[in-house]
Amino acid sequence: MSSYDVIIIGSGPGGYVCAIRCAQLGLKTAVVEGRDTLGGTCLNVGCIPSKALLHASHMLHEAEHNFGAMGLKGKAPSVDWKQMLSYKTETIGQNTKGIEFLFKKNKVDWLKGWGSIPEAGKVKVGDETHQAKHIIIASGSEVSTLPGVEIDEKTVVSSTGALELSKVPNKIVVIGAGVIGLELGSVYKRLGAEVKVIEFLDAITPGMDAEIAKTFQRTLKKQGLEFQLGAAVQSVDTKGGKAKVTYKLRKDDSEHVEDADIVLVATGRSPFTDGLGLDALGVETSERGQIKTDGHYATSVKGIYAIGDCIDGPMLAHKAEDEGMAIAEILAGQKGHVNYGVIPGVIYTHPEVANVGATEEQLKEAGTAYNVGKFSFMGNGRAKANFAGDGFVKILADKTTDRILGAHIIGPMAGDLIHEICVAMEFGAAAEDLARTCHAHPTYSEAVREAALACGDGPIHS
Repeated sequence: MSSYDVIIIGSGPGGYVCAIRCAQLGLKTAVVEGRDTLGGTCLNVGCIPSKALLHASHMLHEAEHNFGAMGLKGKAPSVDWKQMLSYKTETIGQNTKGIEFLFKKNKVDWLKGWGSIPEAGKVKVGDETHQAKHIIIASGSEVSTLPGVEIDEKTVVSSTGALELSKVPNKIVVIGAGVIGLELGSVYKRLGAEVKVIEFLDAITPGMDAEIAKTFQRTLKKQGLEFQLGAAVQSVDTKGGKAKVTYKLRKDDSEHVEDADIVLVATGRSPFTDGLGLDALGVETSERGQIKTDGHYATSVKGIYAIGDCIDGPMLAHKAEDEGMAIAEILAGQKGHVNYGVIPGVIYTHPEVANVGATEEQLKEAGTAYNVGKFSFMGNGRAKANFAGDGFVKILADKTTDRILGAHIIGPMAGDLIHEICVAMEFGAAAEDLARTCHAHPTYSEAVREAALACGDGPIHS
């Protein structure tokens, strides 16, 4: 029986980052992973492959719509779907092999197989049982579906199946107007499919700043995506490789049917803890299946911890990574900590959408007095030159102290631009601090500075 200081169950972003940090801090560490490759959902069937397809399809869009205006003449490229999938697969391989290298470099053992916890201090993988002073569950999440909707990964697909379609469909219906549905919907729209998004709520991207969400929906509609909001899907029937989606409008209970070649179910994810033996151990979970933890990621059973998608909080890879580093430092006797008020969110459509901190709606509900600073990318020279003038930067600052409370960006490179504001918020900066920081010209980041200026006397270029 092998013995470790730490055994981590799951090699996704939370698990593998936690393992490397544990090893760096001198803890003998192993990771349990049942897939043939490391990296979990994110690297294998989530974040990375979807970004590859988003990038490829955006290049096609640029060739079809903007190359001519720049003097780049000639026929736009045709889509070789098989080669595009090959590019995606190669991208996955480069990343997963990179984690294998990091494990070897940091002397982290990979225990290949699916793990369970027969008792505190022990992890069973296949026929072997291993001892550990500390067990960290980083088992991630799985796709959630709806009653009456059965995923077969052929006609009715999850995000996993949507990344492996045999061909680009003529029409795809997306159930759910969240991040996953809109990203993959954008991919297939650019590749020539008709895309209709059906959402239960009356707005897309639940929880997003309302002004950004409205702008985002208008932008996607201009790109050709159709939306049916306030609609409850009742069933999806498949026959002969086609699908019929039946839904009811919440406003009048009227029933409607939508035909599709492919139905993408993008209604969220649920913690994946099957087979771990949590009930027998007495590990407490919530009604939603999340593992309950305290402020130091400890479960109700001594020596067992949990991080990432299987506990409370946003299901984001970078949130899991931060928690992985924090628990590693705690177990090594340090003061690991995650600032949950400064975790950015990004949607990788075009334009990108990013946010951090509070929305206007949250500040109003809390009764917080605030200033709003906005700046349109149409006033940004770099954006206009690159056909990327759609969107704006919005900064929310405390009316009394000028401290930045939140920021919301829709526009070019929003997912990168947001981090300037994250760093500022981590240091408790005021909007004026951003406004007084010299920004290189011409860059998209100047729009962030202008929005910060707009929190005070006003922007320069608007």
